Amino acid sequence: MTQSATLVTGAAGFIGYHVCRRLILAGETVVGIDNLNDYYDPQLKLDRLAELQKLNGDFTFHKCDFADHEALDTALFEHGFDRIIHLGAQAGVRYSIENPRVYVQSNLVGHLNILELARHRQINHMVYASSSSVYGQNAKIPFSVADRVDRPVSLYAATKKSDELISESYAHLYRIPLTGLRFFTVYGPWGRPDMAPWLFTEAILNGDPIKVFNHGKMRRDFTYIDDIVDGLMAVLASPPADNGQIKAGGSESPHALYNIGNNQSEELGHFIATIEAACGRKAEKIMMDMQPGDVPATYADIDDINRDMGYRPATSIDSGIPAFVNWYRGYKGL
Repeated sequence: MTQSATLVTGAAGFIGYHVCRRLILAGETVVGIDNLNDYYDPQLKLDRLAELQKLNGDFTFHKCDFADHEALDTALFEHGFDRIIHLGAQAGVRYSIENPRVYVQSNLVGHLNILELARHRQINHMVYASSSSVYGQNAKIPFSVADRVDRPVSLYAATKKSDELISESYAHLYRIPLTGLRFFTVYGPWGRPDMAPWLFTEAILNGDPIKVFNHGKMRRDFTYIDDIVDGLMAVLASPPADNGQIKAGGSESPHALYNIGNNQSEELGHFIATIEAACGRKAEKIMMDMQPGDVPATYADIDDINRDMGYRPATSIDSGIPAFVNWYRGYKGL
């Protein structure tokens, strides 16, 4: 067995890449797994991994589908680790409408497999990715972890809420310290090509039209990747105590839930204008109806994570979007 390490699932993904990078630069031993699926171009994932290898840190990567428990056990047999950051999942709201079985396999079966790994390895702390999508049709703004979240409008959201429930049962039964993070619209360099910052930037620079859903009557809590990683690192270092006290999210077990967002709900029009300014050209807009599974607004109440971890995001879209556009130009050689 090698020395203790942090296991990061979804290591070749957007958030996973940045988390691995932060850990490696801090001198930590990191074991990364990812199945490198083709939900979006796997070359981007391979390019992220290549960047991590350039750091010359203590980083080991295995291509592995964590929904296959035998493959997972085989890949990790020789590795010791006492913390897990479980970011791997089948992402995307709209794709879940077309391919529901993929979501159940990755987000439910896969999540259970990682919890079983945490149980049998007696992990000190497992931090896992939930999503702001669990709030569904919640009309109360901003969204609080104390709000009811039993009206999901997509299967993706339902799987993420299910992950929280399964985690609660494991924390109760096995006293495993678990923390779920409800991410709010994460963006930044090395971001996902299926999300609005990439789609809009690509279209505007190519002179193509962009689709503006719900006729522009949308608001999102856009959260810059560096702020996400800052919050995640603070949470990782502070596992919930098994002291019977009620945690953020309402659990009496060692299981906490936090929103992690920018605490600023931006109008879609302002967001587009910020991308236009960074690209140096105007967008041609095609107004569309709301898509199935989507919601008109997201807005994170971050009082709990601010109180417990001192988390306070520092990056507005006015600086974060230009940083993404500059990265995109460099990545695409524009």
